Amino acid sequence: MEDLLKVGVITTTHGIRGEVKVYPTTDADRFLDLEYVLLDTGREKRKLEIENVKYFKNLVILKFRGIDNINDIEMYKKRELWIPREEAQELEEDEYYIADLIGMDVVLEDGSKFGTLKDVMETGANDVYVVEDAKGEEILLPAIRECILDVDVEKNIMTIHLMKGLI
Repeated sequence: MEDLLKVGVITTTHGIRGEVKVYPTTDADRFLDLEYVLLDTGREKRKLEIENVKYFKNLVILKFRGIDNINDIEMYKKRELWIPREEAQELEEDEYYIADLIGMDVVLEDGSKFGTLKDVMETGANDVYVVEDAKGEEILLPAIRECILDVDVEKNIMTIHLMKGLI
């Protein structure tokens, strides 16, 4: 399991006072509860205390303590923001962190290996799992109960039922 979870990506600056626009990779309201994030500078994870949170369309606007000028933050465009796992929200039953699903072995109901989970696409209705099969082809599986039978994060195995028409 990952020790850090990605919560967003800095898209651009906002104004001249050091604010940034962030594309959230978690529930946008989550930023209201965070005291800090870890900025991946490319060389290290820099701890930035969150001073203010605002919203604009689908983006979160963050102001960090001690960063008061556009020049102090502009170099971090396109950089990821992370939090330690212990700061993460509690999950409901049958909810998982995407970081815990990526790389998971995907098996059929009879236990035979089907492929590896490569990505999770977040759509409006339900997530879609991108699975690479043994031939290297991508198969898209809807994250619904009829298709995803079991997810065992500890064993790193997802058991699926291939519904007609998926392949």
